Amino acid sequence: MNPYRVLRYPYITEKTISMMDRENKIVFVVDRKAKKKDIKKAFEKVFGVKVEKVNTQISPKGEKRAYIKLKPEFKARDVATKLGII
Repeated sequence: MNPYRVLRYPYITEKTISMMDRENKIVFVVDRKAKKKDIKKAFEKVFGVKVEKVNTQISPKGEKRAYIKLKPEFKARDVATKLGII
C-alpha cells in the first residue's frame, strides 16, 4: 500500500497534543482498510522514525484513528513540528 494513502491526516485536539508530551504518541486518521502493520510501515517510511506500538480505533463518525507510540529515542513533538502542527 502507498504510505500516503494509508496516512490521511493528523488528528489534532487538546487531548492529542497533551498525549504528545506525556506519552510520546501522535494520532492520525488512516485508511479504514489499513492494518496495524501497514500503518507502522507507512509512518516509519514517511517520517523516518521508529514506531513502538500502534493502536487503532474507529470513531462514531466512521473514521479510523491510529494512536502511534514512538520509540523513546524519537519525539512525537518533533514529528508534529515537521507537520506544522506546533
